[in-house]
Amino acid sequence: MDVAQALVMAMQTWGMIGALVAAVFLTIGIDRIDEDARGAYIFRPLLIPGVLLIWPIVLWRWWQIETERAPWANRYRPVRASYGLAIIAMSIGIVVIVITGLSVRQTWPADIAPVQLTEGAGQ
Repeated sequence: MDVAQALVMAMQTWGMIGALVAAVFLTIGIDRIDEDARGAYIFRPLLIPGVLLIWPIVLWRWWQIETERAPWANRYRPVRASYGLAIIAMSIGIVVIVITGLSVRQTWPADIAPVQLTEGAGQ
């Protein structure tokens, strides 16, 4: 088995486990951990792609809330605490991307004369 086949198999396995977690979580689990989601079935298909990708986090949070290891007031504190760092990182990233883009932009060769395109040349 080469590297490409191993990567494809790993992604397929990840997706299958994610699909199983999404099916169980969106039919049983979401009602148990979020009382606002009870009876709201229309939005659940919208959550499937996200659960497919981050199923380990979904399982971890579901386990924390079910076992009451995360008190209700602290459920969202870890997520909110990282917002400030994410804003700073994204701001710095945008500035770095713009500066890098401006510093490595291409210059046109000086020895090539411009050619005017004629109408209908592409037809």
